[in-house]
Amino acid sequence: MKEQSTRSLLLGAAFLMATSAIGPGFLTQTTHFTQQLAASFGFVILISIIIDIGAQLNIWRIIAVSEKPAQDIANSLLPGLGVFLSVLIVAGGLAFNIGNIAGAGLGTNVLFGISPEMGALFSGIVAVAVFLVREAGKVMDRFAQIAGFIMIALTIFVMFSAQPPVGEAVTKTFVPDTIDFLAIITLVGGTVGGYITFAGGHRLLDAGVKGKEALPQVTKSSVSAIGIASVMRIFLFLASLGVVASGFTLNPENPPASVFQAAAGNVGYKIFGVIMWSAAVTSVVGAAYTSVSFIRTFNKTINKHHKWFIVAFIVISTTVFVLVGKPVKVLILVGSLNGLILPIALGVMLIAAYKQKIVGDYKHPLWLTIFGVLIVIAMSYMGGMSLIQGIPKLFG
Repeated sequence: MKEQSTRSLLLGAAFLMATSAIGPGFLTQTTHFTQQLAASFGFVILISIIIDIGAQLNIWRIIAVSEKPAQDIANSLLPGLGVFLSVLIVAGGLAFNIGNIAGAGLGTNVLFGISPEMGALFSGIVAVAVFLVREAGKVMDRFAQIAGFIMIALTIFVMFSAQPPVGEAVTKTFVPDTIDFLAIITLVGGTVGGYITFAGGHRLLDAGVKGKEALPQVTKSSVSAIGIASVMRIFLFLASLGVVASGFTLNPENPPASVFQAAAGNVGYKIFGVIMWSAAVTSVVGAAYTSVSFIRTFNKTINKHHKWFIVAFIVISTTVFVLVGKPVKVLILVGSLNGLILPIALGVMLIAAYKQKIVGDYKHPLWLTIFGVLIVIAMSYMGGMSLIQGIPKLFG
């Protein structure tokens, strides 16, 4: 029984991270870049998967061996660094949760014809309900797994309806016509940027999967998480490619909806509604849980009543969307800052991996360190570029 519950927990953590990554932005980015790059987008997906795995393996392993959440590891390295990291994560999580709630409202609008605001309220209530039940952790894991399976199964159906040129996609994945670095960084940021990469690592820690002896399980779960998100990305790419290759022009206002509608008619449009809602609500749950996990250890009251802080996080996100709509300027600024979270967080983790007071006698593999350092350099450069481009948009 214990082995079965551990396996369910590892799968739950993997799905929590993957479904946190598969949000409204994930769907829009994938379809948008497919229209732009056609079959060569396969190469972007391949490179981003490699970078995602490198970042995820490093971060989850170091959280497990130190037996501390990321903010406590950062504070052990330099007092105040963990607080700085937490502020970035929570601000990013809140801003993107407003976008996730908006996506959930759009999904219910497609399915039932109700206004996005009413749909957002309904979706916020569903997300809150996940945390109000007694075994909230198990319910969250199961909710993420079921929603993840539904999204992937429906996307596979639409992919077959779209009849993509698979041979061309495979060829261009390894020999692309063009290499788009911005697309790579956007995908990496959307899969392991901000709070997302910590979702599963903190969930395992919360459930007691930690220490050197747990490393094989942690490694398996972290790679599975990227695998699940990548499977969804690949099938969505192929579905979009089939539609684009047939000469159909996607609606720039809502690229993913037009992919599903073009591939499978009105049924496809309703399927998009289900996928958009599932993607958005699981991202709301993941963002709220992970953001609050970054402030839990700073205060005994927050730690004791963390469930209510998660609920408040969801309520605030939903209220802002319903009353104000998506605050574009906040989203642009936080989106730019979000590009810097991964290199800062990963850099902190890599330094921590060599501090005996944090990881004891654990020896971090050299190849993972080199892999991690290369990711920090690449993401710092691109994150800096996104910040430089993002701030003028606010005041322009």
